[in-house]
Amino acid sequence: MFVKQLCKKGGCTHPKGFCPKYGRYWKDVPGQHARQRLSIFLGRVTWTLAQRKLREHIFTTGVDSVETFNEVAGPKTFPVSTGRKHTDLPCNYAMTWHNCKVMIERAIKPVIKDLLTRFPAVGLLGPRQVGKTTLALSLASELKDSSIYLDLELPSDRAKLSDPELYLGQHEESLVILDEIHRLPGIFKTLRSLIDRRRRKGNRRGQFLLLGSASIDLLQQSAETLAGRITYQELRPLSEPEIADLRPDAGDQLWVRGGFPDSFLAADDKESFEWRSAFIQTYLERDVPALGPRIPAETLRRYWQMLAHNQAQMLNAAQLASGLGVSGHTVARYLDIMVDLLLVRRLPPWSSNGKKRLVRTPKVFVRDSGLVHALLGIREQEELLGHPIVGASWEGMVIENVLGALPPSAQTSFYRTSVGAEIDLIIEFGARDRWAIDVKRSIGNPAPSKGFYIGCEDIRATRQIVLYPGAERYKLDPKTEVMSLDMLLGKELHRAK
Repeated sequence: MFVKQLCKKGGCTHPKGFCPKYGRYWKDVPGQHARQRLSIFLGRVTWTLAQRKLREHIFTTGVDSVETFNEVAGPKTFPVSTGRKHTDLPCNYAMTWHNCKVMIERAIKPVIKDLLTRFPAVGLLGPRQVGKTTLALSLASELKDSSIYLDLELPSDRAKLSDPELYLGQHEESLVILDEIHRLPGIFKTLRSLIDRRRRKGNRRGQFLLLGSASIDLLQQSAETLAGRITYQELRPLSEPEIADLRPDAGDQLWVRGGFPDSFLAADDKESFEWRSAFIQTYLERDVPALGPRIPAETLRRYWQMLAHNQAQMLNAAQLASGLGVSGHTVARYLDIMVDLLLVRRLPPWSSNGKKRLVRTPKVFVRDSGLVHALLGIREQEELLGHPIVGASWEGMVIENVLGALPPSAQTSFYRTSVGAEIDLIIEFGARDRWAIDVKRSIGNPAPSKGFYIGCEDIRATRQIVLYPGAERYKLDPKTEVMSLDMLLGKELHRAK
């Protein structure tokens, strides 16, 4: 009722129970927890002192104007988290989470900070628009005067590095953040010399943060030039733990829209679909050629669509080659390119049992579920639920979230034999710690097939887990446990680490 009153004061008209401006049923707004309710208006994840003051004001008097909001919240409440001024808000109460640019805390941020204390250079790689620049600017804002940020897509910043040794030599005590590093590949030799020179002076860590898309040539050149001086981390699209507190249906939204921030945070499904369609087009026509490979955009689009149609299935190179009118060798080369660009994942088969007739072909996933749906023309959840790809799409989203949460030492694969034994995902933390995971998009009957149990015996699994979309955790038998994705990511994998 409180939310409905606020909306009416803001000039929003709506039929009983539903607000088209905000796209929410009032019964869906959490009413018991003040922090959850307020986060819907403010689009915030971080809980600041200013927001606590604003909460007290809202729940005692209500907010009747943007000016009142500014007086209570203060002038510096939102510049980092939303990137918008209060006066830019479209109406008095258009402070819903989807109307602001939310700064979601990325799980990899403390990892990057830690690596900068141990390595002279850290490389942060990821697809375009995944949030690398936003994360770098957040780090720069925390370091303040002890960091320098250069965007190498800007001619003015590239001009500063016309003599990189001279310019970078003036900032020996600062962390230099070089964004879009693939625009200046010749700089790696200079970075090596500067790092070695500073090492001799006792400065051995936290000198450079290099951001770039996963260019094949870039990785090869930097690996050769900065060997022993740089460590790499991958920034993936948003994951389940990163968005879990945003709203009650954030998990479903992540599945439908995918984890690219601009897609996930779009105002509605239509805007999200348009963003992903434009992303695919520009990536094929501009970004992929700029990152090395020279492949016709239409051919690569058809190939990407065929992979989406075969999501979470074993690679059938002959079928793909026939559909594209190319050789099997060319199909393999296309797959290598998509994997290197971090757009497609190739999950290898488990191969430690020489006595069984195991399938030796890898499974292939388009890594972002939102891109899968855009490639197949699926615009919203209702359309997805009636599509044949629904199970494979959910399996791919779950597995990608699990793989992104694993420690680097963990080995992953899948298991399938010629007689039908199958395990969707195997995680090996060590020689004597092997987990078997089955993914089931069924709440009523998540029990795995007989082939899963046979596979668990074959690989001698120490844990047997079924992941399903429900919230309850329970055991099917003494060895097999059913749980949700967030339970696995939040508790079980944390213990395993």
